[in-house]
Amino acid sequence: MSLEYAILVSLRERAGSGYELARRFDKSIGYFWAASHQQIYRSLKRMVELGWVDCDQVAQLKRPDKKVYRVSEAGSEELRRWIAEPASTRNDLTVKLRGASFGDPAQVREEFARQRDLHVQRLSLYREIERRDFPDPAKLTGQALHQHLVLSGGIRTEQALLEWCEDAIRALDDDQG
Repeated sequence: MSLEYAILVSLRERAGSGYELARRFDKSIGYFWAASHQQIYRSLKRMVELGWVDCDQVAQLKRPDKKVYRVSEAGSEELRRWIAEPASTRNDLTVKLRGASFGDPAQVREEFARQRDLHVQRLSLYREIERRDFPDPAKLTGQALHQHLVLSGGIRTEQALLEWCEDAIRALDDDQG
């Protein structure tokens, strides 16, 4: 995912300076999409050039003027377009969910349904591998144990992601109903 979309979501939630935005990333979105202050400032510059954000100069006493960024109409349109696209990573999906109200929540719900189906398939595959290659996990040692532990981590990850998708689908359904 491009950092720009996480920034657009954050700025749609609340306009702010680059410093304020970096602080918000440190305290919320940054747990899912990490970005250095330098990366945020570079992205903001690029987003101004693209016309996705507008920047107002705000005078401050005894300090240099502060730049306050807000999402432009072009930025809002770009965010809606991106939210409607299939997610390519879990981080994308997380940011799309956070920004669902700035796009079409029904499209986000459909993306969660698509992701749920992918996790069902992957979980089924992992369980089949476990049945085939590790019929008695309690007796494993050495390399086979290590391989099974990796597979077990994959199974648990897929189970958790499947549950998250199902929870999100239910919540988005309830929100629309």
